[in-house]
Order: sequence, then structure tokens, then C-alpha cells
Amino acid sequence: MTDDSSSAQQPYPKIDVSVPHAARIWNYWLGGKDHYPVDREAGEQYRATYPAIVDIARQSREFLVRAVGYLAGEAGISQFLDIGTGLPTANNTHEVAQRVNPRARIVYVDNDPLVLAHARVLLTSSPEGATQYLDADVRDPGKILAEAASLLDFTKPIAVMMLGVLGHVLDKENPPGIVRTLVAAVPSGSYLIINDGTNTDETQNQAADDYADTEAVPYILRSPEQIAQYFEGLELLEPGVVSTSLWRPEPTRFGPPAAVDAFCGVARKP
Repeated sequence: MTDDSSSAQQPYPKIDVSVPHAARIWNYWLGGKDHYPVDREAGEQYRATYPAIVDIARQSREFLVRAVGYLAGEAGISQFLDIGTGLPTANNTHEVAQRVNPRARIVYVDNDPLVLAHARVLLTSSPEGATQYLDADVRDPGKILAEAASLLDFTKPIAVMMLGVLGHVLDKENPPGIVRTLVAAVPSGSYLIINDGTNTDETQNQAADDYADTEAVPYILRSPEQIAQYFEGLELLEPGVVSTSLWRPEPTRFGPPAAVDAFCGVARKP
């Protein structure tokens, strides 16, 4: 199985190239090609204030590779719900998971028209597994869960992934409540993976404020303690909630990588 054929027949929504968009800016920082002048301008403005954002983007992708590789392999997870997919790049969730388990099933969720257009073409599965793309907003977990059930079996463990997306949810929109709704819907033995930017550096805080002034959807930087709260009631895997670059990094002769101003964790639902 590959992409959901019904979604592939739906018309493409209009892409607004007058306002910068996080998925396209992130793609720019990762060295991709799917962005517009307004995204590059916003990305360069952010990087001028906070150059380390490029390393955060790259370390976040490396964390995805390590976390998904572990879950698809040692933990035996074969179903992934990736919310806030972003634009396809190297080592997408299905590629990492299906290298380990070709039968893995992945549902991608995002609500950006450019992501939708690229997902239909590029997020294709191995012959043994399956992928599907849902056009849905993280703020509507009920819709996500209802539509994901067309591909995922909610009686078996699922890895719920929220990488770089909860920062787009305002405090008044109750991000912890969204996480609790998603975790409540998956069975025991499922996992939660979260990665988000932190307010641990004043220059990044200023860059985020300047970014909000561009009329793009704001990105809310939160404390490591706030990110840790998303995992309440779950069994955190070692090393716990840590800087993204320090979650089980690959050993090198140069020692562990430097910490970045983003924090992550992986936890199991008991």
C-alpha cells in the first residue's frame, strides 16, 4: 500500500506566498529547495539574530532518526502518527521506520498547502507498508484521530510524534490538553515523542519575537519544565527530557555534541 488514493484526488489548496510559513522556513534552514523569497527573508532575519537555529533544525532531524529508529526496531512499534510533518526532506519518518520494518504504517498530519502538494508525491511507502497524509490542524485532535483510524489500528501500539509543532499552539489553546487527548486515544505500549524549541537563550527569544512581527503564525518558546509536563503519567525513556542533541547521540571520538536550545523526550504509555 502507498498513499491514500482518495486524498490524492482532492484539489490542491491555494498557497499563500505573501506570508512566511514555518514549514518552508524550516526547509530553508535544512538546505531544501521548497521555499519562497518571503520565507528566505524571514529565515535570514531569524538566523541573523540567532545563528544557532540552523543547528537546532539539523539536530531536530537527527533526533527524529534516532527516536523513530529505536521505536521501529528495539521497541517493536510498527505504527506512527506524525503530527506537524513539515516539508519532505531526507530521512522522513516512513523512510526511517521502514528501513527497520518495511511493514510499518505512517500517517502524516499537516495543514500547509505546500506540504500537502509535496506529500502526495514524495511521502510514498514501501510495498509492504503504508503511508497516508491528513490535511488537519494540530488544534483539532478529534479530527486527526478519526481520520488516522482509516490506516492505523488503535487497538495496537502507536507512536504519536509531535516534533516542532506544539510551539505553534498558543497557551490559551491548551497544548497540554491536546497532548492528553492524543495519548488517551492510543493503547498501552504506545509512545509519545516530542521536540520543541525552548526559551533558554535570550537571543532566540528575541528572534522569535521578531519572527512573530512578520505576520507568520507565532512560535512559542517554552521552558524545559513546560515540555517535561507533556509527559506526565508516562514512562520516560532514558535520558529523560533533555536538549535535543543529547538524546542518545551517536558516539564519536569527539565526545557528545553541544547542547542546543530545544528539548525533547520519548515516553511509553503504561
